[in-house]
This record gives sequence, structure tokens and C-alpha cells, in this order.
Amino acid sequence: MIKLENVSKTFYLGDEKVSAVKNISLEIKAQEYVSILGSSGSGKSTLMYLIGLLDQPTTGKVLIDGKDVSTLSDQELSVIRGQSIGFVFQSFNLINKFTVLENILLPTKYTKKDFDPYKRAEEILNKFGIYERRNFFPNKISGGQQQRVAIARALIMNPKIILADEPTGNLDSKTGQEILAILEKLNQEFKVTVIIVTHDKNVGIRTNRQIFMKDGETVNKY
Repeated sequence: MIKLENVSKTFYLGDEKVSAVKNISLEIKAQEYVSILGSSGSGKSTLMYLIGLLDQPTTGKVLIDGKDVSTLSDQELSVIRGQSIGFVFQSFNLINKFTVLENILLPTKYTKKDFDPYKRAEEILNKFGIYERRNFFPNKISGGQQQRVAIARALIMNPKIILADEPTGNLDSKTGQEILAILEKLNQEFKVTVIIVTHDKNVGIRTNRQIFMKDGETVNKY
């Protein structure tokens, strides 16, 4: 499903050249449950942006379902992201002036769909146990509930891939375990490819495969 071939990403901070990702080749198959692990500055977030088509490589190829997306336009990449990839972030990234339901429905406003978005949103809300919070604003619900809303928003377009960036980082340990259980369920029961980016080995060992990064390179791929 996802394949990187000799991918590198460099950028400049003033006159300093930074090699954030260095010549990485890897493959993530459909329906895998994978973590990308590394400390701050290891390149894991840059790698996530490349896999999630939020950034393009300086050199090398990124292939999604066998299609080279490395040279596509921003508009073409946006279409693929909208249809195939859902994002979950540490800071939830909810819009405070929108209700829970409105936040979940946001991706349906900008992407072509062949389903009733309200019906699907209500189904997801029920599955995550937050239906009764659908008309609340984000600042009126707990952190764990906000992360459930973020996951629901990521799922609304029925993506093939969920990319979760430090999904438990702002949560207490008990709530964090509950969020990981939801991600595991998405992978096992709903057959979604789940990729977790984290610095926490206790989170990483929950996945079926771990990709370790250091100084922009993969040092182990189990």
C-alpha cells in the first residue's frame, strides 16, 4: 500500500542545511498496525508528513497503491489525502467554535463523497460513546473525548490509512490506553492501516511492527 524508495528530505534553517530524512526505503502493507519510534529530532515527524502526503521528498519516490505521488500537484495530493488518509494529532486540532458534530463533518465539506455524512457521523459517534456530546463544543468535553472526536473526524471519509501523531501525548495513562484500544480496534475489526508516530516505546510495543528512527535514518525495522 505505502512504499518509500530512497526517500530523502532536506531543508534550510538560514544557511544551515538540515537532512531530516536520509535515503529511507520501507514498505507498509495494507491493514498493518505499525509504529514509527524515535526521539525529538530523529526525523519521525518528517517521515510521517511524507507518508501522509503533507510534504514531498527532496529525492526518492513515495508510492501509494503502486502510484508514484512524489511529483503530483498540491491539488492532486489534497484529493488523495481527502479520500484515503485520516490524521489524528496530539493536540486534537479541533475547532473550538464548532460543535463536536460539526468538527467531525468538516472533511466532508471539501471532498467528494457517496454517502450521507450525517448518518455516518452519528454511527461513529455511537461507536465511540460520545453521541450525547455531539452538540457540545470541544472546550466543554474531556481530553479523552476530544481525541475520540479527532479519531471520528479522521474516519468520516472511510480512509484506508490512519496516521496518528503522538495520539496519547496529551492524555493521562488510563485515557491513553483507551485511545490505543480504539486504534487497535480500527486496525483489527475495520481493517484500517494504522501508523502511530511516537517517542514512547510503551506505545510502540502495542503495534505489530516497529520502525525505529535516529538522525533521519531507520535503524531497525521489526
